Amino acid sequence: MKYHVSFDLDFKRNPYKGRYIAIEGIDGSGKTFQTEKVAEYFQKIGKTVVTAREPRKEEGVLGELIQKILRGQVKMSPIAMQYIFTADRILNQEEIVLPALKAGKIVISDRSFWSIIPYALPDMGANFSKSSTNFMLIAQGLLSMYHQSVVPDTVFYLDVSVNTAMQRLSHKKAEKEIYEKREKVEKHFKGYNWLLKHFPKEFISINGEKESEIVTAKIIKKLKAIKT
Repeated sequence: MKYHVSFDLDFKRNPYKGRYIAIEGIDGSGKTFQTEKVAEYFQKIGKTVVTAREPRKEEGVLGELIQKILRGQVKMSPIAMQYIFTADRILNQEEIVLPALKAGKIVISDRSFWSIIPYALPDMGANFSKSSTNFMLIAQGLLSMYHQSVVPDTVFYLDVSVNTAMQRLSHKKAEKEIYEKREKVEKHFKGYNWLLKHFPKEFISINGEKESEIVTAKIIKKLKAIKT
């Protein structure tokens, strides 16, 4: 027997005096670099800044396990892996993001919950349909009435081509991760484009193909234009 359940529910917005900013994009788009530069900008103007990332690779009780998963040293099903990432996301919010926001600090995050759609769905063999994405958002608690992650106030998407991303990743000195393969990056690129199309008010797209200093300047210009 099939059952149909339908309801409307908004994302959980930031109710605190702090400011929550996230930078999203495919691997090789420059997220980590821009996270650092935006944090430096706010520090220079006298703001208290906390940097975060999702998933955490070296911090928290799951950090070591996540690091091994991303390097392919620990194998598990895609569903199990995504639930570990979600558990880390919840802990990250409880331990870092929410306390900082409550204290009025600025949080700059390298990725946020939005990355679930472009990264998790391809791993689970699903396409980027409305039903698939809604299932993922609800199943992982992001639209649940019982637990929701607070969504960032502002999300920047660094738009780079797959070719550019792969070229940058080829120069990466650190150990390669399971997501840094062309076939996966192509799927993640499609996933982010799906998000931009269906949630256009949640993202500010920035041309990430430009020189890093130009990208930083564009992000800061957009931030200055947004009322806090």
